[in-house]
Amino acid sequence: MDYFESICKTLLEDDGYWVRQSYKVELTKEQKQQLGKPSLPRPEIDLIAFNYEKNELLILEVKSLFDSQGVKLEDLEKEHQLPEGRYKLVTCALYRGLVELQVKEQLTAVGLVHAETKVRFGLIFGNIRTSDDEGIRNFCSRKGLFYWSPDEVRGRVKSLSSKGYENEPSVITAKILLR
Repeated sequence: MDYFESICKTLLEDDGYWVRQSYKVELTKEQKQQLGKPSLPRPEIDLIAFNYEKNELLILEVKSLFDSQGVKLEDLEKEHQLPEGRYKLVTCALYRGLVELQVKEQLTAVGLVHAETKVRFGLIFGNIRTSDDEGIRNFCSRKGLFYWSPDEVRGRVKSLSSKGYENEPSVITAKILLR
């Protein structure tokens, strides 16, 4: 389990989403062949989040990249025919389309979403290259991606410190550090 993902899960739940972490996508043999990766293991989505009121399903890449340069705009802007790299859901249209199809089909089959549910991809980052802040924000806006920058994550974590008592590690940590 990735702890940064777990914190983001709590923040999304606080915004009215139900969230699943490390969600496995069941691609068919044919789909794996389409991707040029017939022996691909089941892809794992960092977070999926559904908001009933908006009828919106988010499929999210969540990267902390603390103690590094952080996310670079140039890595997000690359376009690949086949899935590769850290941001496959953003950089490979074929992969993104197959993942969207399968995730929605899997969740519909168990009654968690329905055919009219809107799917939106997104990114949540804990660290980005400082000089790329505005560029990443603009990139996400152009692409229609859900996006939380490190500053937005930080602000949301700070707001956890003012919540009532919850036996949730990220809420308790926010209270310890910020009260």
